[in-house]
Amino acid sequence: MNTYNDYIKEIEERKSQGLHPKPIDGAELLSEIISQIKDKDNSHREDSLKFFIYNTLPGTTSAAGVKAKFLKEIILGETVVEEISPAFAFEQLSHMKGGPSVEVLLDLALGSDSSIADEAAKVLKTQVFLYEADTERLEEAMKLGSAIAKDIIESYAKAEFFTKLPEVEEKIEVVTYIAGVGDISTDLLSPGADAHSRSDRELHGQSMFEHNKDMQNELLALQKQHPDKRVMLIAEKGTMGVGSSRMSGVNNVALWTGIPSSPYVPFINIAPVIAGTNGIAPIFLTTVGVTGGIGIDLKNWVKQKDENGNTIVDEDGDPILKEVYSVKTGTVLTINTKEKKLYNGDKELKDISTALTPQKMEFIKAGGSYAVVFGKKLQTFACKALGIEVPQVYAPSKEISIEGQGLTAVEKIFNRNAVGNTPGVTLHAGSNTRVEVNIVGSQDTTGLMTSQELEMMAATVISPIVDAGYQSGCHTASVWDDKSKANIPRLMKFMNDFGLITGRDPKGVYHAMTDVIHKVLNDIAVDDWDVIIGGDSHTRMAKGVAFGADSGTVALALATGEATMPIPESVKVTFKGDMVPYMDFRDVVHATQQQMLDQFDGENVFQGRIIEVHIGTLTSDQAFTFTDWTAEMKAKASICVSEDETLIESLIISRDRIQIMIDKGMDNEKQVLQGLVDKANNRIAEIESGNRPALRPDADAKYYAEVVIDLDKIVEPMIADPDVNNEDVSKRYTHDNIQPLSFYGGTKKVDLGFVGSCMIHKGDMKILAQMLKNIEAQQGEVKFNAPLVVAPPTYNIVDELKAEGDWDVLAKYSGFVFDDAAPKAAARTKYENVLYLERPGCNLCMGNQEKAEPGDTVMATSTRLFQGRVVRDSKEKKGESLLSSTPVVVLSSILGRTPTLEEYQAAVKGIILTKFKPSQKQLVV
Repeated sequence: MNTYNDYIKEIEERKSQGLHPKPIDGAELLSEIISQIKDKDNSHREDSLKFFIYNTLPGTTSAAGVKAKFLKEIILGETVVEEISPAFAFEQLSHMKGGPSVEVLLDLALGSDSSIADEAAKVLKTQVFLYEADTERLEEAMKLGSAIAKDIIESYAKAEFFTKLPEVEEKIEVVTYIAGVGDISTDLLSPGADAHSRSDRELHGQSMFEHNKDMQNELLALQKQHPDKRVMLIAEKGTMGVGSSRMSGVNNVALWTGIPSSPYVPFINIAPVIAGTNGIAPIFLTTVGVTGGIGIDLKNWVKQKDENGNTIVDEDGDPILKEVYSVKTGTVLTINTKEKKLYNGDKELKDISTALTPQKMEFIKAGGSYAVVFGKKLQTFACKALGIEVPQVYAPSKEISIEGQGLTAVEKIFNRNAVGNTPGVTLHAGSNTRVEVNIVGSQDTTGLMTSQELEMMAATVISPIVDAGYQSGCHTASVWDDKSKANIPRLMKFMNDFGLITGRDPKGVYHAMTDVIHKVLNDIAVDDWDVIIGGDSHTRMAKGVAFGADSGTVALALATGEATMPIPESVKVTFKGDMVPYMDFRDVVHATQQQMLDQFDGENVFQGRIIEVHIGTLTSDQAFTFTDWTAEMKAKASICVSEDETLIESLIISRDRIQIMIDKGMDNEKQVLQGLVDKANNRIAEIESGNRPALRPDADAKYYAEVVIDLDKIVEPMIADPDVNNEDVSKRYTHDNIQPLSFYGGTKKVDLGFVGSCMIHKGDMKILAQMLKNIEAQQGEVKFNAPLVVAPPTYNIVDELKAEGDWDVLAKYSGFVFDDAAPKAAARTKYENVLYLERPGCNLCMGNQEKAEPGDTVMATSTRLFQGRVVRDSKEKKGESLLSSTPVVVLSSILGRTPTLEEYQAAVKGIILTKFKPSQKQLVV
């Protein structure tokens, strides 16, 4: 066999990169290693023992199955390995997190050797990752009179796997490290360009701080100086973890600053401590909980007030901040988990009880939220099997019920889908609850981590509770390079076998679909009462409520069909006035953010909350443009309240698109997609009959704030500007700097335009085609003074454009048209002044494959303007990504600069950019 020799060769290659041996997940390699362990004279025996004990991945990996079987042989005395005693074999099994290891432990516990059975039972009592096959086996054994099975189940009923864990230490000393001033994007912690390495945790760890070795060395030096303390990573004057929902970002922080989860599983660390002046981005904070970490809202800089309580602002109108206490790098602080306060020596700095709620303390104690979720599930099973009430072991879920107060839209959805709460109790915002999940989406650059998480939690099939799961191929659509060829087919096969609908068919029956995941999820969510979980921060739907999530939370939703979270507060957004005919709906989106900040003196009332959008009259494609941007508004999620007729129209669009997926052969044996078509038809019938109208909040619902957007004030296109040269570093690269087109005076040079990402829909592509025809009619030709990259979101849109003649128009002006028969094998590094018609997918927005040239000024329809995301800095100039509507991007590319308002109006003459008019109906009940 050559597998081991190949592994040794790989180890030597990794040494040159400063890396350790890659953890083993394959059965073939571990089987060869075991053969060498059994051969006492084998020259590789010593190394093989180390690989077996310390370098094998647990869970349901094929290697874990081989390892568990070999440990069973040792425990039963069928094989003798001097270095691995039966007791040590049991210890190894205890760290293998379910799947084959639990199967082996059950074999031993229910076997005939009583002394072995007792030892196996001791280990089983510490395990939580048991599935139905495991619990059914235990229950059946108990019914047949097995005393040991009953003893194990009684232990589970008491949740001894949790209660016997060590308590959280009362005082946790940390030393601060300021990772950046202003908002810190997850790109800093886990760069998009390194997405291919995320499943190789040690390799990906080298990308921390965007490969900034100076920062990495500073961190190492700080650890060396304070070996008994944890490093707390801080976003000074900003929010930590904005942007994407990256588990890899938290994994990297944990790898550099956390604690090993097990001595026998390499490069998986837990318990990072992170903080931000303005707290932690909501999705990122959830991810911190997955690892049993602590996320602190420091509030160490506060706005100054005058004697009348008004915010004091500088000459630019920005609030003046005062430092309440310092957290400069190297400051030693103490987190007191009992008092729930932050100290500098004996001086109390801040109450941090929101970071140390009873539920979060349980995550810390258990080493992460998974263990708590599965522990509760296991305890419930045990009590049911014993016919007893569930004893109160875990902190009771916080239930807030206010008599006489109505429900917001999200409160209604949570109440409808809640499980495990007190029967008959109506839950309001602030309550903690478990909810059943209808739709789960996994995208391709986090999907490999999701598959690893599923293996780690020993899951083998999607929960029957979930209506549908979808695995996309959009983030790696631009370039079909060697990394993609190696990773994506493997991911698609795993997810397809697990029960998801996959963008690529492992069997090659249907054409590979690289559709943007959010667009697909927006189509397959076919009920306005749905709960959707997706592995991307832009999981924001126009139907139901959708939450962007890390790869682990996605895995948990796939495995259990549930998610656990607090019900967020909501902010109500309504509209008044009329749109100017030449304005695009994207301008409404940006104006919403601008007007909200103006109305609340610069306070972002959307952050961490639900934006309840009373949008009423927009179908789901257009409404999605609004909900999608709410990730940039730092909202937890968003909900569209719709008129009945509009919702029916949206459901018909979704149903018909799902049917296209079925016609292409994408449905599976369980006919998941057909089930969604049936569900859409049922929902349409309910609305038409009046039995269950479109979701609406109660008229007496309570909101954190209410925002009214005045459409009459939107008189020119709006642009989100990264403000890369702002003297105040903390104000760069936020999405809050919204400028009107006239701000640029028609003179700002634009080096590249990008029409694409999840923010556009079919209408944008048609606008592009019509603008090209307009400009040719006005000027006699279409000449690009800057490249224009166009990436349609979905193949359905391409097909529809072809059928309606618009694709031919686009192709006519293009210098490049994607070819699925010959996809690009390398990322483009130089651009000509032509139109590029790229393959459907994320393209420049993701920044992991294609990027603009360093130092470019990019005008894009994208969602991201973070430093280095779409464009890197050059030595001469900072790269900047300005975000605007499709018409502005197209015209900027043609002119090579920002247009004047007059030029813009001429270019869009006769084009209906949007039909949006605020609903005139009461969207409450």
